[in-house]
Amino acid sequence: MQILGLKLIPLTEPLHRRKEALAAGAYFAMFSYGGYLGVLFGVYLLFTRFWWLSLIYTCWIYLDRKTCETGGRSSPWIQKWSWWRHLRNYFPARTVLVPGFKLDPKKNYFFGCFPHGIIPHGPFSSLLSPGTTLQQIYPEMTVKIAPMEQFFHLPFVRELVLGKGGISCSAKSLTYMLTRPEGGFGVSLSPGGAAETMYARPGQHKLVLKHRKGFVKIALKTGASLVPVFTFGEIDLFDQIQHPLVCRFQLFLKKLFHFTFALPLGSGFFQTSFGLIPRRKPLFTVVGLPIDVVRVENPTQEEIDELHQKFIKQLVHLFNTYKYDYLVDPEASVLEFNNTLAVLTKCHLTNLFLKPYGYNP
Repeated sequence: MQILGLKLIPLTEPLHRRKEALAAGAYFAMFSYGGYLGVLFGVYLLFTRFWWLSLIYTCWIYLDRKTCETGGRSSPWIQKWSWWRHLRNYFPARTVLVPGFKLDPKKNYFFGCFPHGIIPHGPFSSLLSPGTTLQQIYPEMTVKIAPMEQFFHLPFVRELVLGKGGISCSAKSLTYMLTRPEGGFGVSLSPGGAAETMYARPGQHKLVLKHRKGFVKIALKTGASLVPVFTFGEIDLFDQIQHPLVCRFQLFLKKLFHFTFALPLGSGFFQTSFGLIPRRKPLFTVVGLPIDVVRVENPTQEEIDELHQKFIKQLVHLFNTYKYDYLVDPEASVLEFNNTLAVLTKCHLTNLFLKPYGYNP
């Protein structure tokens, strides 16, 4: 039913679907704005009789700042929350293992996940949550997710990310996790990061990968097998507002804080025309065959480039093979590799504007 152009959700919507929508909206809100609200709440407490709680927690964050670089601190209690089950069922999110896929519990694995989207829903729901296909087949494997380091400096959100199995995406943190001698560990990383967020729009399969080689270098230095992962449907969850002024502010934040933001256009709790809840689109996270990597203490640029090209080749093959199963218009869907500069050019920004922020065409 539509009223004033709004597509309303029927009042007869089953309760379980309402719970799923609430879980999806809470996930987006928590990881987008939760940390900043936590900071404001901490500042507010300083002006109340509970000021000492804010000071104690600030000291705790400082003393606990290295935990995200030494394997994190998972909480079985947090990992079993029904929140994650409702989030996975909302889309729904499914894991697809390619034929011949096999993991050795004595080895460590580095999952390179694309696309990033506004927020990576696919890898989070398909690789990290209990009850997924990967964890059912390989219960002995422990998979960690590596978001940007800023999450671990934000109050309250950091505890949730750590409890869910998060670690920092810094080289030190990834190296620590991927060199565990007992094996059986995996790390999920979205190398496209903040730059790829700017491309996240329905129908645009554009990846920031051409010049992203840091994760490949870490795979070589640790000897961890590199696993290409592609989530079909990730870019369909949100549209976003694109305007030259918005691009300017995005670039400013990326330069200053190494992350950026998007103005997402998703769904609402009572209507589907706009809102901050991701659209209810199916997510299929396809996990490709692991690329065996021989450990090299000091890899040369040639070795890094060779493995990087091999990863890209397998990722493209993964996309071209499975797009016929999971995309509505597979023939018109092409995987493109771009960089942030291409987004800015699309926003019609001039060289004079780009240079102050360190981008020279």
